[in-house]
Amino acid sequence: MRTFVDSNVLIYAHDADAGSKQRIAADRLRELWKSGAGLLSTQVLHEFYVNVTRKIGVPLGAGAAREVVRDYAVWVESSITAATIVRASEIGEVWQISFWDAMILAAAEQSGAEQLLTEDLNAGEKLAGIGIVNPFDGA
Repeated sequence: MRTFVDSNVLIYAHDADAGSKQRIAADRLRELWKSGAGLLSTQVLHEFYVNVTRKIGVPLGAGAAREVVRDYAVWVESSITAATIVRASEIGEVWQISFWDAMILAAAEQSGAEQLLTEDLNAGEKLAGIGIVNPFDGA
Protein backbone atom coordinates (compact mmCIF):
# COMPACT_ATOMS: atom_id res chain seq x y z
CA MET A 1 0.00 0.00 0.00
CA ARG A 2 1.50 3.34 -1.07
CA THR A 3 2.14 5.19 2.16
CA PHE A 4 2.92 8.86 2.62
CA VAL A 5 5.00 9.63 5.71
CA ASP A 6 4.49 12.82 7.71
CA SER A 7 7.49 14.65 9.10
CA ASN A 8 6.78 13.63 12.71
CA VAL A 9 7.31 9.96 11.86
CA LEU A 10 10.53 10.67 9.98
CA ILE A 11 11.79 12.87 12.83
CA TYR A 12 11.04 10.28 15.53
CA ALA A 13 12.94 7.65 13.54
CA HIS A 14 16.09 9.78 13.86
CA ASP A 15 15.55 11.12 17.41
CA ALA A 16 17.61 9.13 19.92
CA ASP A 17 15.49 10.58 22.76
CA ALA A 18 12.12 9.51 21.31
CA GLY A 19 11.99 6.19 23.21
CA SER A 20 9.49 3.69 21.86
CA LYS A 21 8.39 6.14 19.15
CA GLN A 22 11.92 6.01 17.71
CA ARG A 23 11.79 2.22 17.41
CA ILE A 24 8.25 2.18 16.01
CA ALA A 25 8.99 4.90 13.45
CA ALA A 26 12.27 3.27 12.38
CA ASP A 27 10.53 -0.11 12.00
CA ARG A 28 7.76 1.38 9.85
CA LEU A 29 10.26 3.20 7.64
CA ARG A 30 12.30 0.00 7.23
CA GLU A 31 9.13 -1.81 6.12
CA LEU A 32 8.43 0.94 3.57
CA TRP A 33 11.99 0.75 2.23
CA LYS A 34 11.63 -3.01 1.77
CA SER A 35 8.26 -2.76 0.03
CA GLY A 36 9.10 0.33 -2.02
CA ALA A 37 5.82 1.89 -0.90
CA GLY A 38 7.15 5.01 0.90
CA LEU A 39 6.28 8.51 -0.26
CA LEU A 40 7.32 11.96 0.97
CA SER A 41 7.16 15.57 -0.13
CA THR A 42 9.74 18.32 -0.08
CA GLN A 43 7.72 19.90 2.77
CA VAL A 44 8.33 16.80 4.88
CA LEU A 45 12.04 16.93 4.10
CA HIS A 46 12.17 20.66 5.00
CA GLU A 47 10.46 20.03 8.33
CA PHE A 48 12.66 17.01 9.02
CA TYR A 49 15.91 18.90 8.40
CA VAL A 50 15.01 21.89 10.57
CA ASN A 51 13.71 19.78 13.43
CA VAL A 52 16.49 17.20 13.60
CA THR A 53 19.26 19.80 13.37
CA ARG A 54 17.76 22.36 15.78
CA LYS A 55 14.82 21.17 17.83
CA ILE A 56 15.38 17.65 19.15
CA GLY A 57 17.28 16.90 22.37
CA VAL A 58 20.32 15.43 20.62
CA PRO A 59 20.40 17.17 17.24
CA LEU A 60 21.91 15.54 14.17
CA GLY A 61 24.80 17.33 12.54
CA ALA A 62 23.97 19.19 9.36
CA GLY A 63 25.93 16.69 7.24
CA ALA A 64 24.16 13.68 8.74
CA ALA A 65 20.77 15.34 8.26
CA ARG A 66 21.63 16.16 4.64
CA GLU A 67 22.49 12.51 4.03
CA VAL A 68 19.09 11.44 5.36
CA VAL A 69 17.42 13.99 3.08
CA ARG A 70 19.45 12.68 0.12
CA ASP A 71 18.48 9.09 0.95
CA TYR A 72 14.77 9.87 1.25
CA ALA A 73 14.71 12.11 -1.84
CA VAL A 74 13.82 9.02 -3.91
CA TRP A 75 10.49 8.90 -2.03
CA VAL A 76 9.49 12.32 -3.46
CA GLU A 77 7.55 11.52 -6.61
CA SER A 78 5.79 14.78 -7.35
CA SER A 79 6.58 18.47 -7.08
CA ILE A 80 4.73 20.96 -4.96
CA THR A 81 3.08 23.38 -7.37
CA ALA A 82 0.59 26.22 -7.18
CA ALA A 83 -2.11 23.62 -7.87
CA THR A 84 -0.94 21.67 -4.79
CA ILE A 85 -1.33 24.81 -2.68
CA VAL A 86 -4.82 25.46 -4.04
CA ARG A 87 -5.79 21.84 -3.38
CA ALA A 88 -4.41 22.12 0.16
CA SER A 89 -6.56 25.18 0.78
CA GLU A 90 -9.62 23.20 -0.36
CA ILE A 91 -8.72 20.21 1.83
CA GLY A 92 -8.17 22.47 4.84
CA GLU A 93 -11.50 24.18 4.32
CA VAL A 94 -13.52 21.01 3.75
CA TRP A 95 -12.00 18.94 6.58
CA GLN A 96 -11.29 21.87 8.93
CA ILE A 97 -7.60 21.12 9.43
CA SER A 98 -4.53 23.36 9.45
CA PHE A 99 -3.11 24.48 6.15
CA TRP A 100 0.18 22.62 6.85
CA ASP A 101 -1.64 19.34 7.51
CA ALA A 102 -3.70 19.99 4.38
CA MET A 103 -0.47 20.48 2.40
CA ILE A 104 0.69 17.04 3.56
CA LEU A 105 -2.63 15.54 2.44
CA ALA A 106 -2.56 17.39 -0.90
CA ALA A 107 0.96 16.11 -1.58
CA ALA A 108 -0.06 12.60 -0.51
CA GLU A 109 -3.08 12.72 -2.81
CA GLN A 110 -0.98 14.06 -5.68
CA SER A 111 1.53 11.24 -5.14
CA GLY A 112 -1.15 8.54 -5.23
CA ALA A 113 -0.88 7.58 -1.57
CA GLU A 114 -3.51 5.31 -0.06
CA GLN A 115 -2.58 6.06 3.52
CA LEU A 116 -0.79 8.69 5.59
CA LEU A 117 1.35 7.84 8.62
CA THR A 118 1.00 10.70 11.10
CA GLU A 119 0.21 11.45 14.70
CA ASP A 120 -1.23 14.86 13.80
CA LEU A 121 -4.61 13.76 12.44
CA ASN A 122 -7.32 11.40 13.69
CA ALA A 123 -6.39 7.78 13.08
CA GLY A 124 -9.05 5.79 11.28
CA GLU A 125 -10.45 8.78 9.39
CA LYS A 126 -10.28 9.10 5.64
CA LEU A 127 -9.46 12.59 4.40
CA ALA A 128 -9.25 13.42 0.70
CA GLY A 129 -9.51 9.68 0.04
CA ILE A 130 -6.45 8.91 2.17
CA GLY A 131 -6.62 6.70 5.25
CA ILE A 132 -5.05 8.19 8.36
CA VAL A 133 -2.84 5.82 10.37
CA ASN A 134 -1.16 6.72 13.65
CA PRO A 135 1.75 4.29 13.92
CA PHE A 136 2.11 5.16 17.61
CA ASP A 137 -1.41 4.21 18.72
CA GLY A 138 -0.98 2.03 21.75
CA ALA A 139 2.72 2.89 22.17
